[in-house]
Amino acid sequence: MDVQNRLAKNMRRLRQMKGWSQEEFAHRADIHRTYISDLERSARNPTITVVDKLATALGVSLGELLD
Repeated sequence: MDVQNRLAKNMRRLRQMKGWSQEEFAHRADIHRTYISDLERSARNPTITVVDKLATALGVSLGELLD
């Protein structure tokens, strides 16, 4: 599995474990909801800055999000 698909899978799993909608997650990460949707479908490649925002919002390390 490539890194983009791992990110998508881990984002979705961690978000759902917290019981957050994509909208709630987007709000906490200060990212637009449709961008979260695109990332979870592996339709976009985020910058490292965006990955850091996602990890921070989820309360995990960058490594955990990408592993």
